[in-house]
Amino acid sequence: MKALVLAGGTGSRLRPFTHTRAKQLLPIANRPVVHYALQAIADAGIEEVGVVVGSHGDEIRQAVGDGSAFGLRLTYLHQAEPLGLAHAVLIARDFLADDDFLLYLGDNYLEDGVTGFVRRAEAGRDAARLLLTPVPDPTAFGVAEVGGDGLVRRLEEKPDRPRSDLALIGVYAFTPAVHEAVRAIRPSGRGELEITHAVQWMVDHGLAVRAETTARPWRDTGSVDDLLEANRHVLDRMEGRVDGKVDPDSVLVGRVRIAEGAVVRGSRIVGPVVVGAGAVISNSSVGPYTAIAEDCRIEDSAIGFSVLLRGACVEGSSRIEASLIGREAVVATAPRPAHVHRLVLGDHSKVQLIP
Repeated sequence: MKALVLAGGTGSRLRPFTHTRAKQLLPIANRPVVHYALQAIADAGIEEVGVVVGSHGDEIRQAVGDGSAFGLRLTYLHQAEPLGLAHAVLIARDFLADDDFLLYLGDNYLEDGVTGFVRRAEAGRDAARLLLTPVPDPTAFGVAEVGGDGLVRRLEEKPDRPRSDLALIGVYAFTPAVHEAVRAIRPSGRGELEITHAVQWMVDHGLAVRAETTARPWRDTGSVDDLLEANRHVLDRMEGRVDGKVDPDSVLVGRVRIAEGAVVRGSRIVGPVVVGAGAVISNSSVGPYTAIAEDCRIEDSAIGFSVLLRGACVEGSSRIEASLIGREAVVATAPRPAHVHRLVLGDHSKVQLIP
């Protein structure tokens, strides 16, 4: 089995961050989101992976390389415009050949990976297998209606009146039968070739499409809130380790990971927290559930439940929470305006001003 990882798209819900970088490179616990996808694929025993990239393709290549760090062989496939998931399958036809494959959205985070899902797909060899999860608001997702036999009856993309609460979470297993389906469908109202339409085509033509559900933590990291929640899940599983310098006036509580080259002075850090190389934290309170990337600086401030990207600086700030702070961004105390007095005084008045 091969894998196809989608690492294009515009990431509109994560603007302005995605104006300058791919959404798949935003960090969870100081690692790009796409690294978790590639690691999950490697853990499942897949070795050959196609990575579909768009306008930020060079950044993805720089961050991922040839895949050898994960034990993978990568082939990069350029998608000139984000024309839908089924379009990505269409342009990957030569790479996929006639092999079964796993389709994985590169901005997804699944706590338990995909090893079990891949094993069951290989054993069952249904034309398609979909990974689903129950969600509170199915109108924001592709939704599956599943029969008692576990086979998909109907798929809808962001329906106004969902037939179930089971949402597609961006992980699919396909046999080569999907290639006929993606060629047969037409663009949707938003101008994209929808993978839900391709799968529905397979159902309508009598092919077996099996559903598998999970209640384990999953996030698509497509919004700031989802990214912060995924960060929380990863930090919850992290072990503490101190390789950097922590002075005697600092206190570390719980699971705190300080990278080599980081410095902590006169501060209190409550884990889980990860601090990247070159970061300096002084006279501050950090955590819990906070990821501080490389070369950040935090002085005389308090921050928790947040993610700071490389080179961010926070100075003299009262408590910051649930925040995503971009690369080289600066948060500082505004200068206090000078006191100004406006007077309308009558003749022979006397006023005493307190300096």
